[in-house]
Amino acid sequence: MAEAHQAVAFQFTVTPDGIDLRLSHQALSEIYLSGVRSWKKRIIRVKNRVISGVYPASPSSWLFVVIAILATMYTRSDPSMGLIAKIQEHLPVSQISTQCQAVVSAVVFSTMLWLLLIFTMRLCLKQLLSYHRWMFEQHGKMSTTTKIWVALVRIFSGRKPLLYSYQGSLPNLPVPAVKDTVKRYLESVRPLVDDAEYERRNKLAAEFESSLGKRLQWYLKLKALWASNYVSDWWEEYVYLRGRSPIMVNSNYYGMDFQYVTPTPIQAARAGNTIHAFFLYRRKLNKEEIKPWLLRSAVPCCSYQFERMFDTCRIPGALTDSVQHWEDSDYIVVYHKGRYFRLRVYQAGRILSPREIEFQIQRILDNSTPPSKGEAKLGALTAGERITWAKARQEYFSSGVNKRSLDCVERAAFFVVLDDDERGMMADNSPEGLDRYAKSLLHGNCYDRWFDKSFTVVYYKNGKSGINAEHSWADAPVVAHVWEFVLTTDSFHLGYNEEGHCKGEVDSSLPPPQKLNWEIPSECEEQISRSLAVAQALADDVDFHVFSFRDFGKGKIKKCRVSPDAFVQMALQLAYFRDRGTFCLTYEASMTRLFREGRTETVRSCSSESSAFVRALDGGEPADVCQRLFHAASEKHQQLYRMAMTGAGIDRHLFCLYVVSKYLGVDSPFLKEVLSEPWRLSTSQTPVQQGELFDLVNYPEYISCGGGFGPVADDGYGVSYMFVTENIINFHISCKHSCSETDAHVFGSKIRAALHDLLHLLDPVYKEPNNERSKAEVKKDK
Repeated sequence: MAEAHQAVAFQFTVTPDGIDLRLSHQALSEIYLSGVRSWKKRIIRVKNRVISGVYPASPSSWLFVVIAILATMYTRSDPSMGLIAKIQEHLPVSQISTQCQAVVSAVVFSTMLWLLLIFTMRLCLKQLLSYHRWMFEQHGKMSTTTKIWVALVRIFSGRKPLLYSYQGSLPNLPVPAVKDTVKRYLESVRPLVDDAEYERRNKLAAEFESSLGKRLQWYLKLKALWASNYVSDWWEEYVYLRGRSPIMVNSNYYGMDFQYVTPTPIQAARAGNTIHAFFLYRRKLNKEEIKPWLLRSAVPCCSYQFERMFDTCRIPGALTDSVQHWEDSDYIVVYHKGRYFRLRVYQAGRILSPREIEFQIQRILDNSTPPSKGEAKLGALTAGERITWAKARQEYFSSGVNKRSLDCVERAAFFVVLDDDERGMMADNSPEGLDRYAKSLLHGNCYDRWFDKSFTVVYYKNGKSGINAEHSWADAPVVAHVWEFVLTTDSFHLGYNEEGHCKGEVDSSLPPPQKLNWEIPSECEEQISRSLAVAQALADDVDFHVFSFRDFGKGKIKKCRVSPDAFVQMALQLAYFRDRGTFCLTYEASMTRLFREGRTETVRSCSSESSAFVRALDGGEPADVCQRLFHAASEKHQQLYRMAMTGAGIDRHLFCLYVVSKYLGVDSPFLKEVLSEPWRLSTSQTPVQQGELFDLVNYPEYISCGGGFGPVADDGYGVSYMFVTENIINFHISCKHSCSETDAHVFGSKIRAALHDLLHLLDPVYKEPNNERSKAEVKKDK
């Protein structure tokens, strides 16, 4: 109980001689320093809001405008055309001199002029950022119009923007015309259905476009005028928060550690460095020192998803969940061997050093206190059905010690797991090691992760780490951004001593981490067991295969004058056709962060052009015919990707029309059919956003293995891929054992074969490495 006593600022006892009051100077000092830290953060936030509020101007520019106006007044000219005199007439102060009134009036006019200039600059920048023709121009060939546009964007963008500086200047996501969306939808399903089915869908679409579609579109345009983004709030609520099935596997995703390097084999030391790095990132985030993401070094992307990265938790509800965000928690919650610990990361107003965090983590590892009754598998509630968790939370965690402990978990900066297993690329380099690593990060033991937290960091016994993220609050690129920072800060900036421990000294007077207490009744244990059974069945059904394709990468692909992303998407289409003998509706995630509060849009990668190419190549057509069809297919894919990024996608528009129809209580057979179609091939590319943080020239082995997600359809595949350096592509493939027609390892081998076949088609002199696959395997794949 020592830590509990230290948390009390004063104690008193009543004696016959009166009240004996004992003050704890250490506790009072902590309270004082905590208050100072809190006020500093408030001042920084106010300062940043002012800077972002006047962007693309700067607060100092106000002084420049005031001085300029005053200077013109002293030259006996009136730049205000009489407005300063009008302001002077209506000033409420009459006691000051006429000259002072003139100066005050000039300052008021200067401020109004300054605000008008800011509004004009922001409006101009917003109009400039609505121009997207640059994205459709051939790579490396920029038109004169685009060159002028880039110059104007840079002029109106101001200097040294903060993370959220561009938010007020980003354009709103446009609402496409119904006829355009319907036309693009029909094009996307043409290769998937026969003539009779296509004709039926054509009639459904035409009927929708000419009648109900117009009415729904009117409401959607009304929302677009009012809301910052007509998609994002509905997408978060109906796609994520209203889902009642488990979020483990179905929604959450993961990110892996370095593939070939483990900076230290000491579990506590690895946790010490990376936890410290997470809080360094949060400090940069609070100060808005993280640079906005700019495409082509000029076009800003929306940053609003960063706001809920830390101190955030998904809260279960009977009908819908909610995302709750708190301000600047000074602690994390650590799970180890069935126990939950609260670990404060701040001491005397400062972040604990990596060595001090290691010391505290080691205390948890050495703690032999057994878990309380029902505590060990409590996290299974977050892995099971949402309604079960919502009812249990209301019934057993709404008061008393359970509420206090649950509040502590949910309000923590993030969640940490100290895992007793060893994961990663094992010494024998067996591919199964990465497969087990992926499954562990995706679902663990189904009770040793808190899947509701914005993200959970897992540290394994051998020093490997990984991250599991909840999906509703943000998309993978945002989580990948902090993960890149943490990995590189850990290895290249903080480092370890010769023994593998964190550098620095330890303040041995640090209070030990506080174990959370729970009082779990037997009825609650039964609900935990039911949630665990549901989650365990879901986890056992997941089949995963992770492999690193090292024969060539984006460097070789770009030499063939092909988009690397389009190349991989065509390989996936070829692999799926060889695997299943048909084509399927394919999902590729594309961002819409060129618009305010933009999230994602779907690129329907399976097109008439891609299916024509796959049939030609697999049917033995001449090489020149296949090459022509391949280039047509890759250009079509790039076109679809650009349209999705610029607000002309298909699926988000149709989704919002469907939501409006539900609000109005009208049924649309067309929309109902569109939204019920399964995505049997769900794909996503993991981008490297901060390449400058990695030193791949001197440290080529320090590369991340990327991340992945579970299958979207029961009879489909989930495929995530990442271009690492110029010569490596990492793949994460998931499916379900319960489907006899899917196998992650078989599909992986077909992807390898497809990649080789495509490169051989584009580069006839390319020879497949002999150590990759035997000729018999190649023939079998074909």
